[in-house]
Amino acid sequence: MGSGGTGILAGFLGGSAIIKMNLTYGIKCLSFVLMAALLSACTAFGKVSGDLQKTWDRAIVRVPWSDQRISSNDLLNPGDEQVARFPVVLYLHGCTAFQTSEEDFGRLLASEGFVFIAPNSMARSYRPLQCDPETSTGGFNRFVFDFRMAEISYAVQQLQSFAWVDQEKLFLVGGSEGAVAAALYRGDEFKARVVFQWTCHGAPIVAGISGTAEPMLAIINRQDPWYDAEHTRGQTGDCGAFFSGLESSQSMVFDIPGVHSLFERPRVRRAIVDFLNQHKN
Repeated sequence: MGSGGTGILAGFLGGSAIIKMNLTYGIKCLSFVLMAALLSACTAFGKVSGDLQKTWDRAIVRVPWSDQRISSNDLLNPGDEQVARFPVVLYLHGCTAFQTSEEDFGRLLASEGFVFIAPNSMARSYRPLQCDPETSTGGFNRFVFDFRMAEISYAVQQLQSFAWVDQEKLFLVGGSEGAVAAALYRGDEFKARVVFQWTCHGAPIVAGISGTAEPMLAIINRQDPWYDAEHTRGQTGDCGAFFSGLESSQSMVFDIPGVHSLFERPRVRRAIVDFLNQHKN
């Protein structure tokens, strides 16, 4: 009986050792899995951050202290002699990226004392269109609007690192698809906003105005083919319908057959510049 008890005890101790070994092995495996998951998450975050970085790196930039278009990387050190603070216009292009008129507008704003920065949403690794320019229709790949919001937030984060930026004089300007993002952005960093070629009407995902009560200038053509009944549902009207409580806001409504791109018209550009200058001072 004694030897049997010894055998049982030895077996029990051996079993404990096996359990301990299995437990140790399990903990090591779990640690490896958790570490792999963490590294994977960090890699995924890095990819997202890198994608946003591309929109900033490939931005159109115009500044008052240079006659030439510069890179966003040049904004890090505009010159030791540059100690003044400048108002900044963050510009959001439409659904088909940049047009020549936007380069011209950047030069115009720089001549008025603004820094003009237009992130390039199309620089992303994955960037489908939410519109079809051939048929003047939109509403595809609606998650693109979330992309645009992230691009605004990322650009604001970059601007906060520059000593020459007047943080009290940031302005958000958007056209067409960019106007949707400008109207719906919920942050309070901007002193005023401009939205053009957008009605602020439509499906709940795009309708209305968000954010704080900063002044807004809205510009739309009543006969814009993108928003007529043949191409959309419920997008007629203008952003002025949502201006309740927005002091010093203005809605300009044109009546030009078949025109979407009002931005190329000198009167429209002048109205935008005057509005920005009004709120810059």
